[in-house]
Amino acid sequence: MSKHVAILAYDRLCTFEFGCAVELFALERPELEVSWYSHAVCAIEPGPLRAAGGLALQAPHGLDALDAADTIVIPGWRDADEAPPPALLDALKRAHARGARLCSICSGAFVLAHAGLLDGRRATTHWRYFDKLASHFPAIAIEQDVLYVEDENIVSSAGSAAGLDMLLHLVRSDFGADIANKVAQRLVLPAHRDGGQAQLVMRPLPQSQLDPIARTMDWARENLRAGHTLASMADQAKMGVRTFQRRFKDRTGASPLDWLVRERVMLAARLLETRPGLAIEAVADLAGLGSPESLRRHFRSHGLPSPARYRKHRQLTQASMP
Repeated sequence: MSKHVAILAYDRLCTFEFGCAVELFALERPELEVSWYSHAVCAIEPGPLRAAGGLALQAPHGLDALDAADTIVIPGWRDADEAPPPALLDALKRAHARGARLCSICSGAFVLAHAGLLDGRRATTHWRYFDKLASHFPAIAIEQDVLYVEDENIVSSAGSAAGLDMLLHLVRSDFGADIANKVAQRLVLPAHRDGGQAQLVMRPLPQSQLDPIARTMDWARENLRAGHTLASMADQAKMGVRTFQRRFKDRTGASPLDWLVRERVMLAARLLETRPGLAIEAVADLAGLGSPESLRRHFRSHGLPSPARYRKHRQLTQASMP
């Protein structure tokens, strides 16, 4: 498991992206009852470092600390037209060569690109930078309609807030869906935003009896095994089908049926993690996905391995925890 995380800091630091990485990896989370990440904030140059908002930062570590990191997060980059320092690029190349996981948020993709680590790979960045990244680094397969892209051990995210989706994906990969959902709940993340890369993270919405959309979502979550339809969900919300579909999409960023499938896949993932003796057929049935074939198809469409491989990976990961 990639449990020691290095978070880069640099002059003219992108404060929001840096804060996202600190929030995910640097806070202690004893309520999760797992061995959480250790972290190191690593300056790529002498400080104090200036940061957006008029802040100054003094990082406790330098580039040498990257050699001990399992995961390295690049929280944006100060100027898409500026080449990063050679010492940083060399450190990233060494980390990649030994198998470390490298992650960029927003314009941080340019750092990986300058290191030559995105050549021949799929990657993404903020939509403002698509053309510039493509013209400067034509060997990169840039994906535009996604929140993040994972290509082996290199992960890149779109605009700043999409970095949270990517970082939660890392948590889910390391600790499983249940832990990632709890972290998402603590962050009180906004409703899911559609993208080419599906997100398997619960976005809590207000739990109010006066809110028909939230009430209907709660009802569906409690009855995922049932054969829900668009009409039955609209009826539960006491709305016409068209009105319900429009309001649901405005509220969550997803269609009702797409959201329902994601909820069922999340439930299936939790069942695979927490009930190792439960047959795949039973997991598919309890999650409302019908059959093992349907379960495998939906896992695949959501970027997950087969249910059997997912369960084996989670068992191996859990066994490696202290």
